[in-house]
Amino acid sequence: MGRHGKIAVVMPAYNAERTLEKTFADIPVGSVDDVILVDDSSRDRTVEIARRLGLHVVVHPKNRGYGGNQKTCYRTALDRGADIVVMVHPDHQYDPRVIPDLLETLQRSGCDAVFGSRMLGGRPIQGGMPKWKYLGNILLTAVENSTFLIYLTEYHSGFRAYTRRYLEAVNFEANSDGFVFDTEIIAQGMAHGLTIREIPIETRYFDEASQIAFGPSVRYGLAILKTMGLFKLHEWGVWSSRIFRTAAPPTVPAPLPGRETRDSSG
Repeated sequence: MGRHGKIAVVMPAYNAERTLEKTFADIPVGSVDDVILVDDSSRDRTVEIARRLGLHVVVHPKNRGYGGNQKTCYRTALDRGADIVVMVHPDHQYDPRVIPDLLETLQRSGCDAVFGSRMLGGRPIQGGMPKWKYLGNILLTAVENSTFLIYLTEYHSGFRAYTRRYLEAVNFEANSDGFVFDTEIIAQGMAHGLTIREIPIETRYFDEASQIAFGPSVRYGLAILKTMGLFKLHEWGVWSSRIFRTAAPPTVPAPLPGRETRDSSG
């Protein structure tokens, strides 16, 4: 437990055996209190390696998708008492050595989330980002800024830190199990008046790093535009998608007649 509270790193993993150990080794010693890996039904040795490294491992028996993986990541981290949750992809594309910078920005600014920005890093093309992806990123970011009436240099980074306040305020369980989850959770935060800051980062593009191909990227872009439309409908009071509705509290079944209920802690 540090000055930031309990800090958990979550790793949404799928077939990450080649890069997991390198990613974990780059997390600065003493910077976090808990490391959680959620395996999305990998077909390689990801789970075996994660357990050998001493990570807290959760395994999906069936593949639930990138968004579905994140739901388990955040739910698990909150259940384990995290005050700040940092998402680190185990494919070694993002550099975990800048985790202290994320945490320092959270501490200094008092914001609710901090994202790593490849655009602030200044060299996305030189780092290997495909030009079509770079241009698409710029276009979608412009649309998102004009929708939310804020200014971020990018919305599509997978290197993020959320406070417990952020994750408890939004109904992330209602979001997509696909890649658009990353945009939906931002839209939810904006609907709740939460604040996001950025820090510059650089990324690595190589064969083992996970990337969305061109076709799925087009579908992802269209899903983002749909999310922007849903946000405006909610903001204008026309109609609220389920992602903007408050999660219903869990229901506790009534005890059967004639039976005692007992506190399990007693």
